[in-house]
Amino acid sequence: MADMSDLLGRAARLAAGGRAILGVTGAPGAGKSTFAEHLVSGLLERGVAAVRLPMDGFHLADATLASLGLLQRKGSVETFDGYGYCALLHRLLNEADPFVYAPDFDRSLGQPLAGAVTIGPDVQLVVTEGNYLLNPENPWAQARAALAEVWYCRLPDAERQRRLVTRHMRFGKSEEGARSWVSQVDEANAAQVSALESSADLVIDMEALGLPPGRD
Repeated sequence: MADMSDLLGRAARLAAGGRAILGVTGAPGAGKSTFAEHLVSGLLERGVAAVRLPMDGFHLADATLASLGLLQRKGSVETFDGYGYCALLHRLLNEADPFVYAPDFDRSLGQPLAGAVTIGPDVQLVVTEGNYLLNPENPWAQARAALAEVWYCRLPDAERQRRLVTRHMRFGKSEEGARSWVSQVDEANAAQVSALESSADLVIDMEALGLPPGRD
């Protein structure tokens, strides 16, 4: 099992030949965002210019989801602007823009937040995290083509589900509503994501890594 130091070294090597994008994926609640934040922080301490780019910034807004009849499936693959996300990844690799402004996702609002992530010309490694980075269908296959590697975060289902319930309650759902959403929505997405674990370049045992629960 690789420890955080090993993972930092591997991530830094990806950017040795120029800007690279590292993907971090895993089922909902597995700790992707927390891991990506720790990774970026550690890389910066090592002198590697890195930035976190969340796929969640490409969530469709609730008003759009409602108009499409998808609001009760928020988080499923069809509730993202996949083509926009893929276009941004390829832009980061292939165009010499001085600054790129990308969206983040504000959990307190439950909405994407435009222009919240700044990616300057000095950035060597973009760490992007999201559920569907290993999805073989378009447009997600285009995203995979832009990624130097994809790392899969694995956490036992019971702990992952517990964290999801806690997170949903923290942002306004009742305990019953949170448990219902996890069982009916999050776990359907988790099954789709976990079925692709074997196609990742690296699988990270999040329980053994021991990072504290965070925003994911």
